[in-house]
Amino acid sequence: MSSRAALAGFLVTVLLLGGLGLGAYFYDRSKAATIGADVRVGNVDVSGLTPAQASAKLRRAVLEPLNQPVIVRARGKRFTLTPKAAAVGIDVEGSVRAALERSHRGHLLARTWRNLRGEPVGARVDLDIAYDERAIGRVVRRVAKALDKPAVDARVDLDQGDVTPQPSSAGRRVMVRQLRTDLRERLLETSADKTVRARTRAVEPKVTTDQLAERYPAILIVKRGSFQLQLYRNLKLQKTYGIAVGQVGLETPAGLYSVQNKAVDPAWSVPNSDWAGDLAGTVVPGGTPQNPLKARWMGIYDGAGIHGTSDEGSIGSAASHGCIRMRVADVVELYDQVPVNAPVYIS
Repeated sequence: MSSRAALAGFLVTVLLLGGLGLGAYFYDRSKAATIGADVRVGNVDVSGLTPAQASAKLRRAVLEPLNQPVIVRARGKRFTLTPKAAAVGIDVEGSVRAALERSHRGHLLARTWRNLRGEPVGARVDLDIAYDERAIGRVVRRVAKALDKPAVDARVDLDQGDVTPQPSSAGRRVMVRQLRTDLRERLLETSADKTVRARTRAVEPKVTTDQLAERYPAILIVKRGSFQLQLYRNLKLQKTYGIAVGQVGLETPAGLYSVQNKAVDPAWSVPNSDWAGDLAGTVVPGGTPQNPLKARWMGIYDGAGIHGTSDEGSIGSAASHGCIRMRVADVVELYDQVPVNAPVYIS
């Protein structure tokens, strides 16, 4: 082949390639303002649209549904989170630009070949939605304030001498983390359902009604006016005993106390009082005839306590120097049933 023929062939090839390149360039330019096939922004298909068309479609498909308030429902109550309060905003133009940019990735010939063959881009662009997380937190707090209910422990009102059990009840608490998540999802949801059901969980009491009785193996209720001592075992009346209480001027103290100490045949530390006579300030050994504290002792407050007495004729009267007297057989029976720290209410 002559050099002239080779040159001519070369020039033809250059012209053909140049023509193809120029054609590819202009073809690519013609597609530059169109989003490729199978491209979505969020859940919205914007394939084959111009940026203006894609923006309009996104506004119709997303902005209008997002402008609907989210409704929280729970136990007959209703709470509202509006898009305005949550400062919901969408960067529609930015999302469309991102979709367009994803459509035209790759070099010129690759884009041209893909477009000529109608191959999908297969791109998913996240919808750029902004909102105020604090607004969600405010709604969650409102829901929790309205719905939360503390558990109630079972108790007895011993400050008033009432041994009647006040039953326990379970409380409830809003599942705030779950509610935050649900609110966030519904706020950004473009479907028609904008309702959230606030979920709650039960809160169990620390002390149930059954457990309460176990906490009180023994309670003593002393009724000075009727000269009675009642023994409650596990909050149930076990037995009533006759007693003697303090005389006028040396009254048995009223109020709520507890058993501080216990003793069998206790020694008697005689108070420095006029009524004690020559024994004042001395200690009388337990079990001796001179010791009025017979058989058992249960101290409750400032030298006052429950003890047996040899003067059983005083039972049913105000005769002691502040203590609670019991018949010896009764105090022996009571002693083993009452532990230290058992409540003693004196009315």
